[in-house]
Amino acid sequence: MKFFPMFLRVAERDVVIVGGGETAAQKARLMLKTEARLIFVAPELDPELAALVDEGRATHHSGMITPELFRGAALTFIGTGCPGIDAALHALAREAGALVNVVDQPALCEATTPSIVDRDPLVVAIGTEGAAPILARQIKTRLESILEPRLGDLVGLGGRLRGAVAQRVPRENRRAFWRWVYDDAPRRLHARGAEREAAELIKHAIEAGGAPKEAGTKGAVTLLPVSSLEPDLMTLRAVQRLQEADLVLCSDASFVPILELARRDAARIVVGRDHGTEDWLVSDQRKVILDEVAMGARVVWLVARRDAERAALGLPEDIERVPAVRV
Repeated sequence: MKFFPMFLRVAERDVVIVGGGETAAQKARLMLKTEARLIFVAPELDPELAALVDEGRATHHSGMITPELFRGAALTFIGTGCPGIDAALHALAREAGALVNVVDQPALCEATTPSIVDRDPLVVAIGTEGAAPILARQIKTRLESILEPRLGDLVGLGGRLRGAVAQRVPRENRRAFWRWVYDDAPRRLHARGAEREAAELIKHAIEAGGAPKEAGTKGAVTLLPVSSLEPDLMTLRAVQRLQEADLVLCSDASFVPILELARRDAARIVVGRDHGTEDWLVSDQRKVILDEVAMGARVVWLVARRDAERAALGLPEDIERVPAVRV
């Protein structure tokens, strides 16, 4: 990656937008969704930007441009419409140590603006390092259809209740609790407009010390028979199971590239690296799997396709088998 994806805190910090026309207005519309202090830098502003200044939502600097103007800013956008002027202003901003985005000049960008799916405080950003903005917008459109419009309100409620969960729900039950909140009855209620009922259900569960016992929080085993080691060939369902897993096992160290798709804090056991042979995996490891499932863990077992049947012996009958690779 040339650009590392991360989120910047811009609340109560300056964001400088250089330019007074439509290009600057586009960046202003984006940043108005945040709590940043906006500074427009241009001799004159178009009516939209001028109105924002009149309303007190931004300030206007029309004088000399020096490096001091950019010093300490969280982010700087430059888009005057003239490539030469933009390059010169980029040099001034960089002299002040600013993080800069020069519109339509990727080579002069220390920061890029991704396509955004906004369910504040849930925000999904899609970036292609400037290589395929149309593809990023296509992915954004697909995600917009998947994430219900008011999902951010449920996320905000969850954030406000995290302290109460930490006090009332035992640590070993918290992952199952949050999984229930965002994947079970509370989310379904909230999605259909029953926000109050969803909130009451969550609060009752907190008082009870965890998700309802009948909420499907027991553990599960998913077997992923793998025929290719290319992560980009993995099926969507296989990736979802890896993202949900508490423990990921793989029968060979060659599967390590696929482990990159797993949830970052999932426990991992790699036979051949952590243990000697695959015989350990198909014998002693069964007890480990069953113990983890009994405690509510979601276990994913990556095995070579040819070994899938042998691996399933002795595991629960309701083991889920997910095609791991698109064919």
